[in-house]
Amino acid sequence: MRQKVFKNIVRTALREDIGNGDVTTRLTIPPKQVSEAVIFFKERSVVCGLELAKLAFQSLEPGLKFRTTVKDGDVVPAGKRVVHLRGKSRTILTAERVALNFLSYLSSIATHTRAFCDAISPSRAIILDTRKTTPTLRVLERYAVSVGGGKNHRFDLGEMVIFKDNHRALVGKPGSLAQVVRALHRNSNKPVEIEVDTLAELEEVLTASPEMVLLDNMSVAEMKRAVKIVKGLPRSRRPLLEASGGVTLKNIKAIASTGVDRISVGALTHSRSAVDVSLEITG
Repeated sequence: MRQKVFKNIVRTALREDIGNGDVTTRLTIPPKQVSEAVIFFKERSVVCGLELAKLAFQSLEPGLKFRTTVKDGDVVPAGKRVVHLRGKSRTILTAERVALNFLSYLSSIATHTRAFCDAISPSRAIILDTRKTTPTLRVLERYAVSVGGGKNHRFDLGEMVIFKDNHRALVGKPGSLAQVVRALHRNSNKPVEIEVDTLAELEEVLTASPEMVLLDNMSVAEMKRAVKIVKGLPRSRRPLLEASGGVTLKNIKAIASTGVDRISVGALTHSRSAVDVSLEITG
């Protein structure tokens, strides 16, 4: 499934970049000329996107040689050559930008995710992505998060029930939050997560045994108290606690130290920066 999605995305990217044809390359490079090239990282990074880079070149020339010296998830230093290419010169020049864009884009997300994971080590908490992704590219971005050491939250709205503040605002006064959880359990066989803003709301929803509770924008002190409250329950009734809201590299270690199970970080995908990756003709 993922391979098929990757192929479709790469083909779309190639069509976008090539347009009606690489006119410069066609006018200056003989069609049968063969070249060798390397792709290298200009900064320390977690590599991600090698499969897409390979697809970019081999979609244009299936026989092109694409040899990697690392795998997705490896940390490489600045200057590291990660791919050796041999194929038609026209192919290498035409697919270059698409291949590098994927490597730069996905390695950035993986590197950013690894920084968050390293910041909370050796905590048992896990780092989660969110749905704050680039439209139509969620599969790629979630893959990069997993390569960086994070875990994927729900992929889409149909995967699980998450009752948040805007649901509450639109539903109006549905009764207690515990009643909401019970109604959701009655009407769906999917896991239920419910957002709470206060410790009083947490204690209320715990009476209905949700599978997960989202602690929205709570202070570190409040999260510590929330963990203590949940630990006072029988194991069979303890929900997973997820911290969310305003999570940064500066405060995530303190958040993880509270004992929460999960920390969702929208910045993994919505605040990425580019990793500097280059291709160089070597022969």
